[in-house]
Amino acid sequence: MPFAQARAAASTHEHDYLAAYVADLANIVDFDAIRGAGVRMGVDPLGGAGVHYWAPIAERYKLDLSVVSSEVDPQFAFMTVDWDGKIRMDPSSKYAMQRLIGLKDKYDVAFACDTDHDRHGVVSRSAGLMEPNHYLSVLVDYLFRHRPRWNDKVAVGKTVVTTALIDRVVKRLGRALYEVPVGFKWFAEGLFDGQLGFGCEESAGASLLRHDGSVWTTDKDGLVPALLSAEITARMGKDPGELFGQLTRELGRPYANRVEAAATPAQQAKLAKLSPGEFKADTLAGEKVVQVLDKAPGNGAAIGGIKVATESGWFAARPSGTEAIYKIYAESFKDEAHLKSLLQEAQSVVDSALSGA
Repeated sequence: MPFAQARAAASTHEHDYLAAYVADLANIVDFDAIRGAGVRMGVDPLGGAGVHYWAPIAERYKLDLSVVSSEVDPQFAFMTVDWDGKIRMDPSSKYAMQRLIGLKDKYDVAFACDTDHDRHGVVSRSAGLMEPNHYLSVLVDYLFRHRPRWNDKVAVGKTVVTTALIDRVVKRLGRALYEVPVGFKWFAEGLFDGQLGFGCEESAGASLLRHDGSVWTTDKDGLVPALLSAEITARMGKDPGELFGQLTRELGRPYANRVEAAATPAQQAKLAKLSPGEFKADTLAGEKVVQVLDKAPGNGAAIGGIKVATESGWFAARPSGTEAIYKIYAESFKDEAHLKSLLQEAQSVVDSALSGA
């Protein structure tokens, strides 16, 4: 069908996606609180899909929000390179976020989103660039205390490799935890029908319900968690970095890291099917093993690997879906030395299990 004919068809109509989205944000973010507190914000769109959204948001809601750069470049030549010298629009990387980190003292809170704006990165005055797990923990603690219209039965969703600090926050809140395999798709149904108030993954992806408890989106939305950092600062009188410090003093501080190692397709396939019965150790990094999982507790779906937990730490191992490697995630609530032991023993266990593949 010729373009002119398609435009003239009765079934064709125009929709202003930008204006509709910006207007709807008032149903999920408390802009009155942000504006009333005079929170000064900076945002770096990183040349991504939301680059032209931030100025209309600031204008509509009369916010003190500065767009650090509206530059769009197909080569992303304006970016500082990541840890390995490659260019990535990763809002959780301290290397990629150098421009915004350098401006942290100019704003009460600053943030960025990745290229398709479904992930967020938050820079606070007190902590600089926050690790995704740290900010997500603060976000859970805040939202379930400041969304009074949410049903008291709505749960918190997280993936199996997201920080266990959220588990502790959820327990203190008296809420249910819904733990699923890696992949945001697992939260879609719960967000749609209102059974999940919040869903998140360790790579800074999150979504939540509107103020009235109805569905906002069943996929990740980077703009909303970014803007919520300003709402938190406005309503709590402390930035998210300060609130994370308070949270860890009350519930314990997590130390986390991830390692990667080469793996053949056969080894990846074997790791994906590793069962709890194949994990023989009774202890891990000096502590008794209390849980060995190959299925997520929330929905019983296979996690595509294995997760082993002790009283104060855990590790999870799973093959990469895009590269010839496997990944080991680990977290300790003791210290860096304990974290190192967790990673070393985990890698030894995984390498031993894969040695015959």
